[in-house]
Amino acid sequence: MKSMKSKALSLLAVAALLLLVPFVAVAQDEEGMTAEQFVQSLHFRTGQIDVPEAKAHFNLESGEFRYLDKADARRVLEDMWGNPPDDSVLGLIVPRSPTLTADDSWAVVVTYSDDGYVSDADAHKIDYDELLGDMQSSIRDSNPEREKAGYGTLDLIGWAVPPRYDASSKKLHWARELAFNDTPAHVLNYDIRVLGRQGYLSLNAVSSMSEVGMVREGMGRLLPLTEFNEGARYADHNPSTDKVAAYGVATLIGGGLAAKAGLFAKIGLLLAKFWKLLLIGLLFLGGGIGKLFSGKRNKNNAH
Repeated sequence: MKSMKSKALSLLAVAALLLLVPFVAVAQDEEGMTAEQFVQSLHFRTGQIDVPEAKAHFNLESGEFRYLDKADARRVLEDMWGNPPDDSVLGLIVPRSPTLTADDSWAVVVTYSDDGYVSDADAHKIDYDELLGDMQSSIRDSNPEREKAGYGTLDLIGWAVPPRYDASSKKLHWARELAFNDTPAHVLNYDIRVLGRQGYLSLNAVSSMSEVGMVREGMGRLLPLTEFNEGARYADHNPSTDKVAAYGVATLIGGGLAAKAGLFAKIGLLLAKFWKLLLIGLLFLGGGIGKLFSGKRNKNNAH
């Protein structure tokens, strides 16, 4: 696609408990389209958005956010931003402003885990400072392996937004500041988890740390617009019949960066302000595989 061809930068690739292996993804062309024409070809939706795969919905009546269904979401992720294909993507939530072609654009990847009912019994017991320290140590310990494989270093700088769990709404959100190869341009990874009867809905956004204020405000406004349908809500849990996940709230936060198990894959680096990164974070069962995909987009989109 003229003015839109991009190549994903591979820094890390992984399989659980295996050595890292390289991965390179190249975005596909859509012949003859500019970036603006590509965006105009997308089918944005507002209003109540049903996500049947998760038995959930988004209330986007105000028009501040727009929704792209799975097909168009994957077009953006794969064709525009160079992410590798992934069937787990259910949709993409896009702020009306900034637009997808703007340098400071960001979007929210929607996925769903059906691992079962996640008990929140441990939520009030979590020491987030201790959890952060454990995560930082785990990541540092795995850096020699990453460097040996040729992928450089990764560091968890700290909480960009400290974890917060709302026991009444069964919603959890937090953000992490990440650094790759000691570069000054740090990455913001913002996560929302909404707990339901049979699993949890995952909303994930990644941007430059310079955009933390904008993304934090936007994710805060999106949080109350996300709900499970009646019958699929956390309160609808039937302990006699429903599957229960083998982990709790602490794992939802700490598990996403379980570096000792080698659970990093395809994390891109924001080399400069004209590279755009998206990351799809799929949490895993007690140290199982977590997939993190990334891509980048050239500011000028010229190739």
